[in-house]
Amino acid sequence: MSKSTKITEVRATALSVPASFDYCGRRNEHELGICIVEITTEAGHVGVGMTAITEESVVACAINEIAAPALVGQDALNIERIWDKLYWLMTPRGQSGYAMHAIAAVDLALWDIKGQALGLPVWRLLGGARPKVQTYATIGFDFFDREQLAEVATAWKARGFSKFKMVVGHNGLKRRDEPRPLMDVMREDIKRVEILREAAGEDAELFVDANCNLDLYHATWLAWRIEAFDISFFEEPLVANDVHGLRELRGKTRIPLAGGQNEGQIQKFRDFLLHGSLDVLQPNVAITGGITLCRKIAAMAEGFGVNIDNGGAWPFHNMHLHAGLRNGGMIEYHIFSVECLSKIFNDLPVPQDGWLELPNTPGLGFTLNREALNEFAVRPS
Repeated sequence: MSKSTKITEVRATALSVPASFDYCGRRNEHELGICIVEITTEAGHVGVGMTAITEESVVACAINEIAAPALVGQDALNIERIWDKLYWLMTPRGQSGYAMHAIAAVDLALWDIKGQALGLPVWRLLGGARPKVQTYATIGFDFFDREQLAEVATAWKARGFSKFKMVVGHNGLKRRDEPRPLMDVMREDIKRVEILREAAGEDAELFVDANCNLDLYHATWLAWRIEAFDISFFEEPLVANDVHGLRELRGKTRIPLAGGQNEGQIQKFRDFLLHGSLDVLQPNVAITGGITLCRKIAAMAEGFGVNIDNGGAWPFHNMHLHAGLRNGGMIEYHIFSVECLSKIFNDLPVPQDGWLELPNTPGLGFTLNREALNEFAVRPS
């Protein structure tokens, strides 16, 4: 084993990162949980990975208590070997959830190390298909009212963006026992989609995302009523990304369907493809088992002639996958996640006219802000 790539330390830190937005004279403040993983080698390389959209403290604990002891002493360049080791250690019967989030974060850190050790950016290690990737801006959050939604769309259009995504459904089934009829929620969604279309302009591309919060009936009802606004894809419309329900919905609407950002096993993506459930697959390197698994999913999608795009945020990690691979697609510039990432990483690229240019710095191309890591770390209670 090369001394330079032997793993000497693995450390995960749970963070709670604040973000605020000012529109129409009002401030919206929120916090986002992120788990950061640092892997150190004998030569002093430090690879940094991350995951989110889950309980960050649980993932950090799983990495520190279960993954780390198995990784110390391994060669960081043997990424496939390490991935397989972690799979059987943490998901021996094909479980997904927290364990796959943990594997994704570790995998990203290993690819960061590989790029540093070999002197190349990760996107070039993956194939170097293109030096920049196109973005779409996720701006339509439920904490923006109608007036704020129009203002934020206008502002981001002025910044050169021409592709926009908004949330629909708003935890529909999860909150169905509250005094807020789901049909009323979706009628408001229709009005909000109309507002976004007017603000973005007729030439802009629009996408909607239900975050797995609807059933087949309600997703169909909503899809039929927003088709008139020329929607480019409907993301995660159904609970649990139901393979058979998605296939049925796809046959009922003209809107293309997208999904997969929260899936952790390659078999689910295989089923999406075999059953014709989705028009766009969205594996996310910070969730779906890291780059190691996502590039295999991308290859499988190419064989079926199905597009891939980044869904589920974390553009600065996912941009490497989509710039590296021949069939890479768009990157989600999720303004909430970007606001949080800008606080914990240095040297993040900034989109120009809706495009992100890939860095030529070895590894992932940006570094951890250690002061922020300490500031936002979740302290044990």
